[in-house]
Amino acid sequence: MKVSVVVSVYNEECVLNAFYEAFMDVFMKEEVDYELVFVNDGSTDSSQECIDAFTEHNLKVKSISFSRNFGHEAAMIAGIDYATGDVVICMDCDLQHPPTEIPTMINSFKEQPAIDIITMVRLGDKTRRSWFFYKFLNSLSAYKLEPNASDFFLISKRVANILRHDYRERVRFLRGFIQIIGFKKLTLTYVVPPRCMGKSKYSLRKLFDLSITAIATLSKMPLKIGIYLGFLSGLISVILLIYSVVMKIVQNPVSGYTTIVVFLSLMFSIQFMILGIIGEYIGFLFDEQKKRPIYIIDKTNNLTTE
Repeated sequence: MKVSVVVSVYNEECVLNAFYEAFMDVFMKEEVDYELVFVNDGSTDSSQECIDAFTEHNLKVKSISFSRNFGHEAAMIAGIDYATGDVVICMDCDLQHPPTEIPTMINSFKEQPAIDIITMVRLGDKTRRSWFFYKFLNSLSAYKLEPNASDFFLISKRVANILRHDYRERVRFLRGFIQIIGFKKLTLTYVVPPRCMGKSKYSLRKLFDLSITAIATLSKMPLKIGIYLGFLSGLISVILLIYSVVMKIVQNPVSGYTTIVVFLSLMFSIQFMILGIIGEYIGFLFDEQKKRPIYIIDKTNNLTTE
């Protein structure tokens, strides 16, 4: 069995050597054929030079370099597109996806041949926000995703082929896609070690954008919020009408200015929120309609295309 390991890289020059050493320590002990596919997502540091050094000394190390930064999701898709293994493992190179967990994933796959997907679920205190996000996402979506699942996962060759030919959205949530494809799935847990060098490339804004993407790609529920809020605002209007009539009858008329201002402010807030949600979905549709490439490759090393 051949194992393809896909690693997304973006400005990780300070940790690449440590990752490669840790990876090789694992696979030198494992009697399994492998290929290590680095996908350089438009790094502006010397990450590509580090990767080039790996490919020169080890022909099983391959690299794909993008023409610019296309994003982490695009990097994983590119690695899956060009992987040739019987199974594909996707992971990050910051060592928070421990290479030491790879043998457990491979052995679990071998022991249960009916399994096509292995998701790695994070443990630890730092996963609390992620747990709330998945809880919220599952409440909106018809699909139920594994809480705290990460971009560290294993897929079989047939699942990889499905991702190569289908699920080609320009806006995507890959860790969600592999859980809604179907087939038998196994969940394993791991403890997230502290980042040894460098800093996370996911800013709060990028995390927020990823959350919006995940919700939009897996759920249409936000579009229905307008209907629910419309009923709610209608109910509030009826209550205000009844209250005003009663106050008029008992000779204690309601001051209209404050009521009107508050109600109009509420209505405008609701309308702008709904317009924003609709705008996000239209933006995603616009991206899909343009049909621009998910990624553009600048150069490759040790890569053979079939």
